[in-house]
Amino acid sequence: MTHVVECRELTKQYTRGRETIEVLRGINLSIEQGDFLAMMGPSGSGKTTLLNLIGGLDHPSSGEIVVGGANLNQLSSRELARWRSEHVGFVFQFYNLLPVLTAQRNVELPLLLTRLSRAQRRQNAETALEIVGLADRARHRPGELSGGQQQRVAIARALVADPELLVCDEPTGDLDRDTADEILGLLELLNTEHGKTIIMVTHDPRAADHARHVLHMDKGVLLEQAA
Repeated sequence: MTHVVECRELTKQYTRGRETIEVLRGINLSIEQGDFLAMMGPSGSGKTTLLNLIGGLDHPSSGEIVVGGANLNQLSSRELARWRSEHVGFVFQFYNLLPVLTAQRNVELPLLLTRLSRAQRRQNAETALEIVGLADRARHRPGELSGGQQQRVAIARALVADPELLVCDEPTGDLDRDTADEILGLLELLNTEHGKTIIMVTHDPRAADHARHVLHMDKGVLLEQAA
């Protein structure tokens, strides 16, 4: 089985005044292609920091991280930005949609970094909205959509460049239970039917139940390796 993510002895430290704060301590983690992994742990355990490293949003203090065959340590900031746009889709707790743009234009945004034509960007956005069940809301702005619909738009935006990896940080944290279950069902569908590898940070055990594997973190250390 191909490993999409390989983390080797990852550490992350921040300096606050004279104090050095260790957020991650010697993380070793392999994630197989097509997995759906949930990461759980108390606030401050390092889960979001690890997620950001895997998604190329931050650099480790030491150690090596390889995602989809690319050694992220070796990429410049510009190369890393382009790599993210092509290989990783991000879904956050708060949808981060631009209120003045329609759902379709919000979904198109990541494609502005590509060489696709305007027509191709529009077609890809329409396809992504169809996958998440919102083809009929393409012309609606975020303020005209429910919270669950806005999160579906955010997921469509994450999918539009057809990345192999989706990283989701508390994707249901701002939703009621029924809507959260709908979003988690959609993530399961993207995993099983579309082959997306998904890493999800969550505090919710019911959300973690939708994943194939669950990883627990505390104080920057993995308590349980993904099986």
